Amino acid sequence: MESSELERFEAVVLPHLDAAYTLARYLTRSDHDAQDVVQDASLRAFRHFGSFRGAGSGEGRAWLLAIVRNTAYTWQRRHHGDTLTTEFDEEQHSEATTGEDPEAAVVAQGERVALHRAIDELPPEFREVIVLRELEELSYKEIAEVAGVPVGTVMSRLSRARRRLEEVLCARTEDC
Repeated sequence: MESSELERFEAVVLPHLDAAYTLARYLTRSDHDAQDVVQDASLRAFRHFGSFRGAGSGEGRAWLLAIVRNTAYTWQRRHHGDTLTTEFDEEQHSEATTGEDPEAAVVAQGERVALHRAIDELPPEFREVIVLRELEELSYKEIAEVAGVPVGTVMSRLSRARRRLEEVLCARTEDC
């Protein structure tokens, strides 16, 4: 690869490695597996960067996330069969909460844990669109490109995923 192409790759793809890891983490439900998937996907992206026709970083994000998605599903079939039943370890993967009000911090952490567990309980196609939309803030069109489905399907899956999240979270609390 020429140095100009390498610089273009670095500018277009590398800024999105955190988003790639987030998606891989939710799809594999394992920190170690997600790192392996992102590494494999990054190598694939590098090898096939010559076929990338996008102009900017935004297009590179959707392109990389599509590669990560496909790599995660292929990796799971090859290494673990169906790893979608592996449980998410919230203590290992949650952010430490700091703040002035310890009670508020504990409540916020509990809500975060409940949300992560509820997302983990979603079927893969719902979990995928929720992560891409709500955590990675991709547009419906970008999610459709990443998932390889029509925009209408993305909208339908998001609606059903949000409804299921609400049902699960309401069942766990008495606020609903």
